[in-house]
Amino acid sequence: MSIEIRNVNKRFGDFQALRDVNLNIDSGELVALLGPSGCGKTTLLRIIAGLEVADAGSIHFSGEDTTDVHVRERQVGFVFQHYALFRHMTVFENVAFGLRVKPRSQRPSDAVIKQKVHDLLNLVQLDWLADRFPSQLSGGQRQRIALARALAVEPKVLLLDEPFGALDAKVRKELRRWLRRLHDELHVTSIFVTHDQEEALEVADRVVVINKGQIEQVGSPQEVWDHPASPFVYGFLGDVNLFHGRAHEGEVHLEGMRLDAPEHSAAQDAKATAFVRPHDFDIARYSPGQQLDGTGRSRGIVVQLSRAIVIGPIARLELVPVDDLPSGEDAANKLIEAQIPAQQYRDAGFREGETLVVTPRHARVFVETAV
Repeated sequence: MSIEIRNVNKRFGDFQALRDVNLNIDSGELVALLGPSGCGKTTLLRIIAGLEVADAGSIHFSGEDTTDVHVRERQVGFVFQHYALFRHMTVFENVAFGLRVKPRSQRPSDAVIKQKVHDLLNLVQLDWLADRFPSQLSGGQRQRIALARALAVEPKVLLLDEPFGALDAKVRKELRRWLRRLHDELHVTSIFVTHDQEEALEVADRVVVINKGQIEQVGSPQEVWDHPASPFVYGFLGDVNLFHGRAHEGEVHLEGMRLDAPEHSAAQDAKATAFVRPHDFDIARYSPGQQLDGTGRSRGIVVQLSRAIVIGPIARLELVPVDDLPSGEDAANKLIEAQIPAQQYRDAGFREGETLVVTPRHARVFVETAV
């Protein structure tokens, strides 16, 4: 089932939760709504489900307007963050619940219900827990049972609100892979809400990045990572270093260094910001003039290695520009974070307190346009 969201607006008192949201979701697609807390992603999910009513706009399922259709009639399965299983029911009865409460004319026979529940429990690989109660299950097992219960009524749309948010990191990673495999098998149109960038990029066919009630970007995981459409998207997707400066005729001058930015050749002394991911720096020992190019202009920043954290194959370096070595809270704001392979760090023999030069290999520059 395809979903069309047209010009949806939602306000709670003085707070504008959604602003003129438009989005098309193809049948069988797995889409992530990604954004920080309070950005409107859960509100949008609840409006699609029929659990919340939009102030304006419409929701269409496969071309049919379902804006005023009751939640019970939308054929939507919903999985919440905190499982929402019935504690007094066994796993079997939890999964069977949606089938047993159907109107008598639509309710399957007990034999059909029994077979269907066992098929679903096999699907989520938990058939052996049919007689247990939720309190006897781990968090990951409970969430898989919640998903089986949502699938029992054969929904045309599956909605998941932070489905793994209450689980520890290792279980979350396992369930992410499992959800992706399950979706590839079932092909139910699915939308899940998350604030976890890694989760969205790993699981979804497409990612919808939301900020302050508006869609900032829609694209494949690779597209939004490689080509962020706005400073917000770049800053939200993973760790990033932010530099401020000015752009002029294809060059950007940022906090002591100069970058070429031919894409901004028309800029005339315009305010600019540049984003550099930690793994996009070259790092070398400092020697006077080393950071200068052939014209005497700086292409790197002279820094002091404040701290090195070596974990597994990666060395994370915290660097402070030497021009104004700050202290206290200001130091955290001035930090540059870089990553290099741990073996490279060991081979170079860098030491904390040493003076180095960091040079961006790649930076994404955004220029503010005059209004």
